[in-house]
Amino acid sequence: MTAWRAIVLRDFRLGAGGEALIALAFFVITVSLFPIAMGPRPDLLAQIGPGAIWVAGLLSALLSLDRLFADDVRDGSLDQLRLTGLPLEMLVLAKAAAHWLLSGLPLTLVSPLVCLLFGLPAGTMGVVAVTLLLGTPSVSLIGCVAACLAVGSRRSGALIAVLVLPLCVPVIIFALSAAQAWAWGEPVRAHLMLLGACLAFAASLAPFAAAAGLRLALD
Repeated sequence: MTAWRAIVLRDFRLGAGGEALIALAFFVITVSLFPIAMGPRPDLLAQIGPGAIWVAGLLSALLSLDRLFADDVRDGSLDQLRLTGLPLEMLVLAKAAAHWLLSGLPLTLVSPLVCLLFGLPAGTMGVVAVTLLLGTPSVSLIGCVAACLAVGSRRSGALIAVLVLPLCVPVIIFALSAAQAWAWGEPVRAHLMLLGACLAFAASLAPFAAAAGLRLALD
């Protein structure tokens, strides 16, 4: 666990400056464009708000995925990390944790402020924040699988987007269903549990799939 924490802290320090700020700025700017484009229509903005926030968050998470493993493979750092004896599956989990700390967690913390742009009530703000807290780790795990498969590709960014976006559709559906259920006065627990199930499924399968793809790339 000491080696695992060291890898998480290493990746967090490497990306804590520019990459995290760029992703957060991209998220805020993208979300801000929706109210400008739609105009002063409070009812419509309240309807599209959760979806716009999730789409912008998903796109911002893609910004740093292409360099998640490619830089370490290119400069030989990955070979050094393997010498620690840490299984590749745990290495993938460490990379996913660092990516979430740099992308998913900041988006979750900023989301209540962004919801104000759409005039969302306080209850909906809380639901959106909870869905981001449960859903963004799944995005990071799925992104790790795509990043491992795209290692060595010339256009890894486009390939990762093609792989990640379809796989994240269930996460977005359950997240938006929770926000919609709250707006209609219906229970949201079932939708949040489905988001948790997606996270459990991704956490149990993604490390092994990503490690297999990484072994193929290294061999």
